[in-house]
Amino acid sequence: MMEYIWLVPAFPLVGVVINGLFGRSYLRERAHLVAVPAAGLSFLVALLIALEVVAGRTLDLHLYPWIVAGHFQVPIGFLVDPLATVMMLTVTFVGLLIHIYSIGYMHGDPGYPRFFAYLNLFMFSMLILVLANNYLFMFLGWEGVGLCSYLLIGFWYEKKAATDAGNKAFLVNRVGDAGFLLGLFLLWTTCGTLEYGAIFAQTATLQASLTAPAVGGVSLVTWITLLLFIGAMGKSAQLPLYVWLPDAMEGPTPVSALIHAATMVTAGVYMVARSSPLYSLAPPTLELVATIGALTALFAATIACVQTDIKRVIAYSTISQLGYMFLGAGVGAYASGIFHLATHAFFKALLFLGAGAVIHALHGEQDLQRMGGLRRPLKLTAYTFLIGAAANAGVFPLAGFWSKDEILFAAFTTGHYGLWALGLAGAFLTAFYMTRLYCLTFEGPFRGDPAPARHLHDAPPSMALPLLGLALGSVVVGGLLGYPPEHGLVHQFLAPSLAAAPEAAGHASAWLLAGLSLGVAGAGIGAGTLLYLRWRDVPELLAARFQRAYRLLWHQYYVDELYDAIFVDGFLRFCRLFWKVDENVVDGAVNGTADVTMRVSNGSDWNDIKIVDGAVNRIADIIQGCSATWRYVQTGLVQNYLMAMVLGIFLIVSLYMVL
Repeated sequence: MMEYIWLVPAFPLVGVVINGLFGRSYLRERAHLVAVPAAGLSFLVALLIALEVVAGRTLDLHLYPWIVAGHFQVPIGFLVDPLATVMMLTVTFVGLLIHIYSIGYMHGDPGYPRFFAYLNLFMFSMLILVLANNYLFMFLGWEGVGLCSYLLIGFWYEKKAATDAGNKAFLVNRVGDAGFLLGLFLLWTTCGTLEYGAIFAQTATLQASLTAPAVGGVSLVTWITLLLFIGAMGKSAQLPLYVWLPDAMEGPTPVSALIHAATMVTAGVYMVARSSPLYSLAPPTLELVATIGALTALFAATIACVQTDIKRVIAYSTISQLGYMFLGAGVGAYASGIFHLATHAFFKALLFLGAGAVIHALHGEQDLQRMGGLRRPLKLTAYTFLIGAAANAGVFPLAGFWSKDEILFAAFTTGHYGLWALGLAGAFLTAFYMTRLYCLTFEGPFRGDPAPARHLHDAPPSMALPLLGLALGSVVVGGLLGYPPEHGLVHQFLAPSLAAAPEAAGHASAWLLAGLSLGVAGAGIGAGTLLYLRWRDVPELLAARFQRAYRLLWHQYYVDELYDAIFVDGFLRFCRLFWKVDENVVDGAVNGTADVTMRVSNGSDWNDIKIVDGAVNRIADIIQGCSATWRYVQTGLVQNYLMAMVLGIFLIVSLYMVL
């Protein structure tokens, strides 16, 4: 069965083609009948292949040559190993549940078939990213999920806020991708290949040249890993390239759950883990990865404590939890980082889908200050949301407890005591803002419009089933795969795919540190319960007492305003300077030349002037005719370009199969 790994991404691609060609005209409100089975078949094949991997099989499959240009050769190929299997199962299972959830959530939307085409396209791209056997093919999926993020954030393109958020995500990720591409160029120049197996096999023979001081006294492997990590910071929303993710909440809530919580934003973590043989040769890069992760975890957690948009709180929680994953990878605990990636996919998707059920019941309301008291009318949503919040807070024995505490334990035992302290502070704030989020949404009196409150209803079956599935995963996955800590099933399974973790510098008890972390989480839950369930007036008094601190957190440390002043306004001023140069120098020279020409032409033969003018007019007619023709191709509509790309891929694959 493993040789048919290409079927895993192929099924969603078929769904894209069918819904893309026939969804709007024929399928319409039945588009899910194509998209959901495509996701389901993909998960089924992934599950069958995973059983073979558990039995000890791996596969590096080369389907056919993709790019052959002299010594530069890149195949279309798939790598099936334990790391790819964990990612593949996470993407297909969570993706399937979110496809099912979208049936109810997106019902009646005029873009219903387009939405499911985009979801299938995302699954195809993400599966290419995690199953590719070389960096360039992975980069194709990397850019594919970026495109889908742009399309789905701006799905409701009639809203300016949605299109602005899509543009912001696209531009910020281009910054990271520029660094990623430079890393790929340097990697190929150094190793002569972009295939994982060939590169990692050379790490032993090329270790001396890779680790020797090179450009600026920094080793080649450090430069390579730093540049790759820049791409990871953009894709996985780490400081300072995190600013796109909170605004990405303008897209439909299932998009937030699938792309911006469970799968796409973890691509950077996966890339670092996949490249662990290289990162283990670059201690300075690992220190940077760990430091950025710890700072991001605490930074985003402080902002989440004061936000009032239900999805924005969860978005900042996502940024914070991604920071923990990078902290784990940075201290060499790659398996723990991937374990947290998998558990996070369950409880964070659950939180977003629970928020979506609340928004759906309140007819689009997202303001926490206009919620409250929803536990009784929305029982299923409330209890599943509580499970997700507790798992995110690290409550024993839920999934988040096992994976996050392993990361903190690894940071402590490798001697990163400062980073461990930052992570512990982030754990307190995580428990606090998760308690605040639950209490403001489901407890206390209802603070919104009383008219819709009389007709509140819980999630329909298509939305309830995914909530129950994700809640079950949030309860059992951590203990089943993570016990005993650092030696659980998931660690044993992932070990062959990852570089060995560094030796522990300390000998602290895992259970002692876990107990400390659990106590800190309990303190955060207690503080949140007191402030938002019993002493409801105190938060407003504290905000008024510490106005400057509150305003700083409310405006997210003014990072967006700073970026606007430096990069947006600064770039505009730079452009205006060149416009002045163009206006006064270039246009002045052109106008001066025209004046001289006119004076000369006044003394020329009139027939000569008519001949020249006729030739110029003829050329202008030709250019206008060509422009009118090309206007039908260059429409400026992304969906048209996407359709052309899909048709082109379909034709190429068809020709290949025929020939």
